[in-house]
Amino acid sequence: MLPELYQLLSLYIEPISTVLTMLLIWFSPGAALFHRTLILRLKGAASMDVHSVMAMWQLGNCYLLLSLILTLVFRARKFIALVIADSDSIMWTFIGLPESLWCDLLWWNSMVHGNIMFVIMLLSGRLAWFAGIGHTKYAHRAQTVKEKPQCMH
Repeated sequence: MLPELYQLLSLYIEPISTVLTMLLIWFSPGAALFHRTLILRLKGAASMDVHSVMAMWQLGNCYLLLSLILTLVFRARKFIALVIADSDSIMWTFIGLPESLWCDLLWWNSMVHGNIMFVIMLLSGRLAWFAGIGHTKYAHRAQTVKEKPQCMH
């Protein structure tokens, strides 16, 4: 069983946040608003062509898939792929930002904060899990299994 903090973070908060993002893209407020808020607070409405709409809907599908993977993979306690995905998400979000905004957190919108700050929190939790903080490591647990006492004749 996972310790409470890891269980809360990985089995509930993260999957729910990815499902909510998918719902925001697919239904309300919709792909157009999600598209406009990806990077910065832009003034004026940005129009989307049919290709951009399709890309946003596919992104929503990716969030749904991610939610399923998070739920099923973490329950199986095999999540090295999620550490790689977290690092990749942080890196590409930074690359997508104008360099002048990398350290200007006040100009970031909720999407950028989510893709960087929230993912850093998730990555920290995964790295803490790998480091054995707050739980007994599985490999260590296997080594400490008591051997059968040998009978003395």
